[in-house]
Amino acid sequence: MSGYTWGMATITRLPHRVLRYEERLNADPDWALTEGSRFFMGDGEVRATLNTVTRRLNDLGVPYAVVGGLALVHHGYRRFTEDVDILVTTASLRLIHKRLDGLGFVPPFAKSKNLRDTATGVKVEFLLTGAYPGDGKPKPVSFPDPAEVSEESGGIRYLRLATLVELKLASGLSAPDRLKDLADVQALIKARNLPREFAAQIDPSVRDGYYAQWAAARPAGRRYVLLWRNKWLTVRAASLAEMAAGLEAAAAELRTMLADGVALDPDGGTADDYAYLTTSDPAIAQKYGMEDESELWDKDEPGDDSGSAGHV
Repeated sequence: MSGYTWGMATITRLPHRVLRYEERLNADPDWALTEGSRFFMGDGEVRATLNTVTRRLNDLGVPYAVVGGLALVHHGYRRFTEDVDILVTTASLRLIHKRLDGLGFVPPFAKSKNLRDTATGVKVEFLLTGAYPGDGKPKPVSFPDPAEVSEESGGIRYLRLATLVELKLASGLSAPDRLKDLADVQALIKARNLPREFAAQIDPSVRDGYYAQWAAARPAGRRYVLLWRNKWLTVRAASLAEMAAGLEAAAAELRTMLADGVALDPDGGTADDYAYLTTSDPAIAQKYGMEDESELWDKDEPGDDSGSAGHV
């Protein structure tokens, strides 16, 4: 083994080259698809590295917080990631390199602050307390002490939601090449139905950025629809008493929906045995199982798609 000095620790490097996980993904698209499936099932190489490195950090007793793509998954936005990002202090990083390097992990290159899992090839990237997200320049938002902003789930400590949103905004707003961080915030807003008032939990310097992503997540004019069948209650009734009970329950639910702002579409009406109930609030739509209006199709006019919205 060869070695070099980093701070007070001697960093050793294994003589063989660890095959990079991202290279394996690029080299074999079929295997990459399989890995993606395994990842979303809570398995796969990235998950294996996450479990291994956090178990080692727990054993060392150092404060840490998983950030990046895995933190997004923890908070409800499902997306794939090919590395493990972890927030630590500088003192913790020195101890990590001293205790992990050469024992299942190696630096990707000389003097790198990061490590690579020798079993999976997955890279572990460390973010340091006190550094600045995005362009790296001083700003009101910096990477905090993980001991103050983490939460535990399944034996692993993750960055709290408000701090994750705050750091993603500070990064995306300051670095043109980090626009995906803004997209991640928008995706979190959708996945968690975060309210506009959530901005009160983050630093004032990035609140306007949050408001912009919140507005983008709720395009003006987008509606959600529930097709309420008028006659199904009577079809299932075996007696007049059952019919009355069913209608009473339906009326109670409609009154609850009315209180939540759900409306009867004046164009759809109820003439075709369906009541077209609508809302523009995605949180209310999720509550009642309403669907995006762009998915509706008039089977009587299959060639008319003028009212549909789409994406590639």
